[in-house]
Parts: sequence; structure tokens; C-alpha cells
Amino acid sequence: MAIINSTVKPFAATAYLNGKFVPVTDADLKGKWSIFFFYPADFTFVCPTELGDMADLYPEFQKIGVEVYSVSTDTHFTHKAWHDASDTIKKIAYPMIGDPTGAITRGFDVMIEEEGLALRGTFVVDPEGRIKVAEIHDLGIGRDATELLRKVKAAQYVATHPGEVCPAKWQEGDATLAPSLDLVGKI
Repeated sequence: MAIINSTVKPFAATAYLNGKFVPVTDADLKGKWSIFFFYPADFTFVCPTELGDMADLYPEFQKIGVEVYSVSTDTHFTHKAWHDASDTIKKIAYPMIGDPTGAITRGFDVMIEEEGLALRGTFVVDPEGRIKVAEIHDLGIGRDATELLRKVKAAQYVATHPGEVCPAKWQEGDATLAPSLDLVGKI
């Protein structure tokens, strides 16, 4: 079964957020856009560059009504320790979900079973809990939060403008397309 348009599987976890441990469940996703940002492990190399990049753009995601959840198979205690130890990770103001059992990671099909770690998986979830964007990278390939922000804006646009689609490199305010017989072979 394809993951696009599938519904996020039920989960319950604990996240580290702003100096506290907070519960997070699939029910928290209802009614708003969300990003699940899986990464292999705390205290590593590419991961802090990605999470720091996301932290820098987090206010932009919030402006468009999106909550970001970073997820690794570390515990929420490890997230706190990493937050306390790293200047880059100290910038994070979004929930850092601990998934030590791997249940959430498996639910998004990004678990590396033999290592107990997550691939670099990025998922955009709509207010109904359906996955609209899925991107999975190998461990050595970092992601770009600016490009993710563009994709979220495109997903939100398409969701609120039935009959329109966003072409390659679409940016907010750019022209969209209305698929029709008249466009076939003319693009």
C-alpha cells in the first residue's frame, strides 16, 4: 500500500519540548498541518545540521499553521541531554519525540531494523491525518528545510484550491495549472 494519502497510524509517545516532557499522540495532529521529521540518532553528525536548519525555519512553519515533530529512536531523556549539550539543538522549539520502541518509526515505514534507527524520512500530514508528502533519504544525505517549506505551501495550496496543481519549482504566488484536455501536450 502506498503511504501517500494513508492515515497516520495511532501512536502515543513522550517528547522533549521547551524544558519539559510532554505527551504526543496521533490525536494531536487533527485539525492542523504537521511535519514528521525522522532522523537516525542524537549526538551524531548530519542530524544536528538538519534539526538546526529546521529550528531556524520553525517560525515560518508556525506562521502557516504547521507543527513540526522530530522523531528518532532515542528516548525523550536523550533528547533533553542532547538539547542541554549542543548549541545547535538548543535552538529547537518544536517537539522532539522519543520513539525507543520504534513503533512510530515503523508506522511510517522508515525503520532500519538491523540497526534500530530511522532513515531520514520527512512526512507532511494534512489536518485530517493523511500523509501528503513523503520523502526518504539514506543516512548520509541531509535535507533542506527551505525546500520542505515550499512543499508544505504547495500541499496547502492544492488542498484549498480544488482543480489546481502546482508545477515544478512552484513558489507561493506563482501561477498554478488547471489540468484539462486543453493542456495535454502543450506544456
